[in-house]
Amino acid sequence: MQIFPRELNLLPLVLGAVVFVAGGVATFGIWYYFSPKNLQVGYAPKQPVPYSHRLHVGELGMDCRYCHSSVEQSHEANVPPTQTCMGCHAIVHPESARLAPVRESWASGKSVPWVRVHKVPDHAYFNHSVHVAAGVGCVSCHGRMDQAEVVAVEEPIGMGWCLECHRNPGPNLRPVDEVTNMTWEPDEHWMAQLDERVAAVHPPEHCSGCHR
Repeated sequence: MQIFPRELNLLPLVLGAVVFVAGGVATFGIWYYFSPKNLQVGYAPKQPVPYSHRLHVGELGMDCRYCHSSVEQSHEANVPPTQTCMGCHAIVHPESARLAPVRESWASGKSVPWVRVHKVPDHAYFNHSVHVAAGVGCVSCHGRMDQAEVVAVEEPIGMGWCLECHRNPGPNLRPVDEVTNMTWEPDEHWMAQLDERVAAVHPPEHCSGCHR
């Protein structure tokens, strides 16, 4: 005599499907709603001052290191202090309404409350100076800032994206003195020495390279 109905044979399959679907929905929900905005491509927060990289870098030809002066020595690319801005704007457009927060910062000694755009998660270690010294161009991670009106996340700052470069760094390498050149293109001379440069860089692929 059969105690349980034959339909119960499908119960493990139904439960498995429910767990699979629910797990997928939960994973997507956590990824979409709880991931930090600064890790999402296209994230471009409104800043207290409408600073245009297109104008300053593209049209005026300012070098990235004029404002981000510690990028060659520090693990972070510093936000420029108000003193750097006023080095020009004490003379250039000194009464502009758009620059009022900069003048207020200069008078009060309090920093302009810039909103950070790029931030590597705390569980990962990233050093700007190491990448600059290796010859990784700014454009590889930040895109064509000389054409950007606002700063936005241009690349998915995740482990998979980083490992792609560590496994094949060649396309992102250039002469060190060209790291801030947004329009640099490799020539035959560079391609002839690229394998040697890649061997010298030898970026880590093991866990402790970034998770310390």
